[in-house]
Amino acid sequence: MIGTTRWGRAVRNLSAATALAVISGAAFAQETLKVAITDEPPHLDTQMTTATLTTIVNLNMMETLYAFNEAGEAVPFLVASDELSEDGLTAVLTLRDDVKFHNGDTMSAQDVVDSLDRWGAHGGRGKLLYDMIESVEATGDAEVTITFKGVFGPWKNLLAFVNGGPAIYPSEIIKDRGPEPLAPEENIGTGPFKFGEWRPNRYIELTKFEEYAPHDGPADGYAGGHEALVDKLQFIAVPDVGTRVSGVQAGDYDYAERITGDLYAELNDDPSVETIRHGAPTMPLLFFNSAGGIFKENFALRRAIMAALTPSEAMAIAAGPEDLWDAQGAFYPKGNRWYTEGGLDSFPQQGDPDKARQMAEEAGYKGEPIRFMLTTSYPIMYDTGNVLVQQMKDAGFNIDLQIYDWPTLVNRRAETDLWDIFETTHGAVPDPSLFTFLNDNYPGWWTSPEKKELEAKFVGTTDADERMALWTDLQALAYEQVPVFKPGDVYLYDIHGPNLEGLPEQLLIWPAFYGVAKN
Repeated sequence: MIGTTRWGRAVRNLSAATALAVISGAAFAQETLKVAITDEPPHLDTQMTTATLTTIVNLNMMETLYAFNEAGEAVPFLVASDELSEDGLTAVLTLRDDVKFHNGDTMSAQDVVDSLDRWGAHGGRGKLLYDMIESVEATGDAEVTITFKGVFGPWKNLLAFVNGGPAIYPSEIIKDRGPEPLAPEENIGTGPFKFGEWRPNRYIELTKFEEYAPHDGPADGYAGGHEALVDKLQFIAVPDVGTRVSGVQAGDYDYAERITGDLYAELNDDPSVETIRHGAPTMPLLFFNSAGGIFKENFALRRAIMAALTPSEAMAIAAGPEDLWDAQGAFYPKGNRWYTEGGLDSFPQQGDPDKARQMAEEAGYKGEPIRFMLTTSYPIMYDTGNVLVQQMKDAGFNIDLQIYDWPTLVNRRAETDLWDIFETTHGAVPDPSLFTFLNDNYPGWWTSPEKKELEAKFVGTTDADERMALWTDLQALAYEQVPVFKPGDVYLYDIHGPNLEGLPEQLLIWPAFYGVAKN
C-alpha cells in the first residue's frame, strides 16, 4: 500500500483530472476474495447435482426455504413462518415478502412451487420428499401449502439441505425445466452474491448483489442474516494441493479447500496461513452399482469385496495424522444422536484375503473385470481408493481401475453400464434420509424391497425413539446388502490467509463467504 506522504506526492505530480481519476479508482476499487478449489464443478445447477464443488459456489448465491443453524436444526429462512396441521398432513408456509431475485423480481409463491416441482421431479434429493407429497400449491401471493400423503418426519430437513437441494429460482427460469443442468447465467437466486461470469480454466466469478434482503437476526450456521462484505468472489480451479498451499502462503489466494493431512502439522505452525478444521467428518464411500453389471443383485460378492479390506491402512495413508481420521463404519460418528452399532459386526477391522477369495468363489465370481472409477480431483478419494484397490487385488479380484477428473466421473456414473464401483465422499447430514445412498435416483440405485420397507417406516414417523430403532435396522441392512462401503471418517481442513475476518473457528459442513471480509 502507498503511504500517505508518497500518495500525496504522486497525486501532486499528476494533472487535476488524472489525479481525480486515480483517487476515484482507489476509493471505489472492487475487492475480490479468491478461493482455490480442487477442480471446476460439472455445472452450477445445485438442484441437479450433489457435487460438493457446485455446493461451495452456489451456497453464496442460491437459497432455500429453510436453512440449518449451528445446532443442525432446520429453521425458516426464505420462509417467514409455518404451520403444520394436527394430523401432520398439511404444512402452510408463509414466505418473506421482502426477498428479491438477482433479476430484480420479488420472490412469489409461484416461484417456490415451480422450483420445488422441478426439484421433486428431477433433483438429486427431490424424489425422496415428493414421493410423500400429494400436492404443492400457491395458495396466496406469499403462501405455499404442502399436502402430504402421510406423516413425513424429515420434510424440513430436506427443504433446508442445499447440496442437491431445492434452491429457489424465478418461475421464468425454472418452470417446466427437465433434468438438463441450467446454463451458468440461468442460476438466478436470492443470495448475497449473484452469478457474474465463468471463464473456463480461469475462474467462476460471483458479484455482490446490492439489493439483497437479509434474514433478520445474526448469522447462525447457514441460517440467520447474511451479508456480502466483498465485491466479488472468484472460485479458481487449482487441482494441485501444493499449488493451493503456496498460493495462500504467497497471497495469490485468500482461501484454499481440502489440504492434505501430511501438511497439517507444518501449516499449523506457519504464520502466513491459518487452518480451519471441518467440525463434521467427511466419509469416503465406495458405491456399488445395484442397477447393472457384476454386482446387480449379488450382495454376497459385495460382502466378499468388503472382507478383503483393511480400512485403517487406507485412512492413515490418505488422511495423515490420527486426529484427522477414524476407521469406523457407522454412518454417524460416536457422540452424534444418530450413532448406532447396527451391522458393525460386519465391518472389517482387518482384511482377510483368503476369506474374501473363498466368499467370492461362493458368490459365483470367476475373475471377471470389476470396473472401479476413481478421481484425481480429490486426494482423499484418490489415496483411499488406491489402497483399497490394492487390497482387493491382493484377494484375487480383477480390478479395472479407471482414473478420471471429477466432472468426467460424475457424467459416467450416471450410466448404469459404464461402471461397477466408484468412490466419492459424503459430508455430514442432519437426518439419515439425506444420505445419497438412500436416494433411489442417485448413482448406485439401491432399491431393494427390504430397503424400501424400512425406509418407508423411517420417514413415516415423527417419534424420535422409533426413528432411531429403524435407522439402526437400515444401517444393519446396508451391511448385509452393501450398497456402499464406508472405510471411516475423515476430518478435513482448509486454509486461509490471516487477512480474512468472519470465518468460523470450525466449519459446519462447507465454507460460506458471506460475512467474510478482507482486512
